[in-house]
Amino acid sequence: MAAATARHSTLDFLLGATADCNAILKALQPIFQEQGMTETVHNWEDHGYLATYIKKNGSFANLRIHPHGLVLVDLQNYNDHTKGGEEVDQLLNKVEERMKELFHGNIKRVKRLPAILRGGVIDRYWPTADGRLVEYDIDEVVYDEDSPFQNIKILHSKQFGNILILSGDVNLAESDLAYTQAIMGSGKEDYTGKEVLILGGGDGGILYEIVKLKPKMVTMLQIDQMVIDGCKKYMRKTCGDVLDNLKGECYQVLIEDCIPVLKRYAKEGRMFDYVINDLTAVPISTSPEEDSTWEFLRLILDLSMKVLKQDGKYFTQGNCINLTDALTLYEEQLSRLYCPVEFSKETVCVPSYMELWVFYTIWKKQTDI
Repeated sequence: MAAATARHSTLDFLLGATADCNAILKALQPIFQEQGMTETVHNWEDHGYLATYIKKNGSFANLRIHPHGLVLVDLQNYNDHTKGGEEVDQLLNKVEERMKELFHGNIKRVKRLPAILRGGVIDRYWPTADGRLVEYDIDEVVYDEDSPFQNIKILHSKQFGNILILSGDVNLAESDLAYTQAIMGSGKEDYTGKEVLILGGGDGGILYEIVKLKPKMVTMLQIDQMVIDGCKKYMRKTCGDVLDNLKGECYQVLIEDCIPVLKRYAKEGRMFDYVINDLTAVPISTSPEEDSTWEFLRLILDLSMKVLKQDGKYFTQGNCINLTDALTLYEEQLSRLYCPVEFSKETVCVPSYMELWVFYTIWKKQTDI
C-alpha cells in the first residue's frame, strides 16, 4: 500500500513586506542542491520566480516566490518508507529556519499543513457538503462494492466507527445517532401504534430505532439490496439485527423503487402517520427548474403528502447549514406542492459530517372548515 502513495507536503510564508525574489532564491538554493536535486528556474519581471528541483528518484519540489511577499514550497515524494517522510520534514525544517534567519522576524505567518497522501489504497479525503476538504482518520476499507445503482463503501474511522459512503457521499457513521434521532423528530414524537413509511434508510438506523418504540407497522422502501447486505454485516452498531430479516412483527422492508410504490399507495388510499424521507439531501444546484434532482425531490414531496394523514408529519434532512441558497430554494419548493404545507427546521451536529446539518419537519396546513 505505502509504495503506491504519493506524499504532498507544503510550507507557506507570508512576509511582512515585499519580497526580494532573487535574494530568497539564493538563500534557499543550497538546501535543495545539497539533496542532489536538479534546478530549473523561471522568472517573470513582475511575477517573481518559480524554481523546480528534481531528484533522480522522481521526487520534486517547487519554490514559488511572489513579489508581494508570498513564498510557497510544494514537495512531492513517494511515501514508500518512514525515512522518506523524515527526510522531507528535515528539508522543510531547514527551509523554515533559513527564512527566519533571512527575515529576522519580519514574517507574518508560517503555515505547514499535514501532508496529503494521494493514490493510496485507503482514501481519507472526503469533502463536506459546502466543498471544504476533510481528512478522516480512516484506517481500513471494510467494504467496497458497486451495485447497479451506486458505489457502496464502508470505511472504518478510529473516531466514528464504520462509515457508509454512497457514490462519494458520506451518509452515516456508527457514531451518528444524532442524525437518526433528528430525522425521527428529536424524541418529540409518539410512534406507539402508528403507521410509518421510511423512504430509503438502507443503513437500517431509522428502522432499528423506530421498532423500539412499538409502532403498529413500519414499511421501509429501499431500492438497493446491496446497501442492506453491506450494512447488516458491517454497520450493526447502527442497525442491530433489524436487517437480518426483511419482515418482522411490526415492520417490512421492500426492495423497490419508492416512486411507483408511493403512486400505488396513493391510488389505493393508503395513509401513514409519519413519512420519513432518508433518500437524498437537498441538491446544491441553484437551478431547481433544470436540475433533475430537484424534480425528484418535488415528486417525492407531492407523493408523500398524498399518503400522509391530515395530522401526520413528514421528516427529512435538508443539507449543510452553510448552503443557505439551496435550503432557501428547498423551502420555496414547499409552496409549490399540490396541498398547502407548513414546516419547521432544526440544526443538528452530526459527528461524522463535521458540519452542522439542517432537518425539516413538514405537515399539511390545517384549513378552517
